[in-house]
This record gives sequence, structure tokens and C-alpha cells, in this order.
Amino acid sequence: MSKLTTRIREYRESKGMKQSELAELVGVRRETIVHLENERYNPSLKLGMDIAKIFHTTVEELFKFEE
Repeated sequence: MSKLTTRIREYRESKGMKQSELAELVGVRRETIVHLENERYNPSLKLGMDIAKIFHTTVEELFKFEE
């Protein structure tokens, strides 16, 4: 079974951004960002792309599926 890993926390902290700020920018609740960062939630493609856009990176750079 594959596992989704994410670098959202790393990118967010490097920008000095709070979880609530990122959540507001992409139109979700802060809890959604918490679950994403703790790798307990697989985002929709749109949410993944919206987050990547905020950090000026790619979805592939932020998210990886590991076997």
C-alpha cells in the first residue's frame, strides 16, 4: 500500500507562515492543514495544486507516494 508523504510543513515554516494563514489562502480549515502535515489526509488535486502555487513549487515537489 502506498503512503503519501508531504513537505508542506517544511515549506510553510521556511516562509514563516502559520497553519491558519495557509488555510485561509487556500480556502480550507486550519485542521485540514494539520491533517495534511501529519500525513493523515490525502488532498484533492485542486487543493494540492493550490498549495503548490502558494509556495511557487510543483505538486510533485510537495507530495510523494512511497510504496
